[in-house]
Amino acid sequence: MSDKPIVITMGDPSGVGAEVTIKAIASLPEADRARYAVIGDQPTLARAVAATGAALTLSDTATPGALRVVHVPVADLPGRFGVLSPACGEASFQYIKRAVEMTTAGDAAGIVTAPINKEALNAAGHHYDGHTGMLAHLTGSKASWMLLASQTLNVIHVSTHVALRDAITRATPERVAETIRVGHRHLQRMGIAKPRIAVAGINPHCGENGLFGREDDLQIAPGVAMARAEGIEVSGPISADTVYYRAHRGDFDLVVAQYHDQGHIPIKLIAFDSAVNVSLGLPIDRASVDHGTAFDIAGTGKANHVNMLSALDYAGKLAAGRR
Repeated sequence: MSDKPIVITMGDPSGVGAEVTIKAIASLPEADRARYAVIGDQPTLARAVAATGAALTLSDTATPGALRVVHVPVADLPGRFGVLSPACGEASFQYIKRAVEMTTAGDAAGIVTAPINKEALNAAGHHYDGHTGMLAHLTGSKASWMLLASQTLNVIHVSTHVALRDAITRATPERVAETIRVGHRHLQRMGIAKPRIAVAGINPHCGENGLFGREDDLQIAPGVAMARAEGIEVSGPISADTVYYRAHRGDFDLVVAQYHDQGHIPIKLIAFDSAVNVSLGLPIDRASVDHGTAFDIAGTGKANHVNMLSALDYAGKLAAGRR
């Protein structure tokens, strides 16, 4: 494990990010809490401590048993949970920006992100489709990928937050092949020497030899062939209505999904509370909870922190691998 902390960005101050962070850290043995620091708003975190009743002390320094807080002041925060606010969108951006600065400077071992609200983020003038695009921009990365990880199913996406018609256009042979490569390298880093990768098709039954479209023949299959020629153990395209079942039962270590819902639905069905969102293709490591801001229950103490614990665990494995 790195001697530098993993930093947790608090997410939207009106959402459940502060709450799940507090509950997750409070559930850890006191000796393990020093591995983490949270970047956010100290008054919001203090309200989360009160809302959850957690036996946890906040500190602006590394203090045994306490949670270190890197306070980032942002004007006009609403001071209560469950509010859609441009100020909260600005805060979300500033927390992530600080986390990237700390990580690229070597002052942090990696990033775990709590949920942000995309509407609030855009209302603040930061026009990103979510964390992955924002992190790619802040790190100067030309491309990035979203991987969803769970105990029995791992999925990497060719595209994510775009319209379905645009997702089909983006599934070029080159992008498909590079997605396979990125997923292959990541699983090797996570300890799988020869990952078994499956690529989902776009059309029903992969187009049935052109009966339902030619995209699988003209866009997906050539990308698979490119990766296979490099020695990667990859199969596909395979009809999406069977490939996830096969991966879930153990036939494959990773599925390449062609678009957002094709990959998210199976993961959220089998691992809604434990799946981890991982950004690949960046010079830094980032893992995240795979749920939203949940304004409707924010501040009630009801938010489940299991997903945050999974993200912290995955980030620890990434930090150990990088070291």
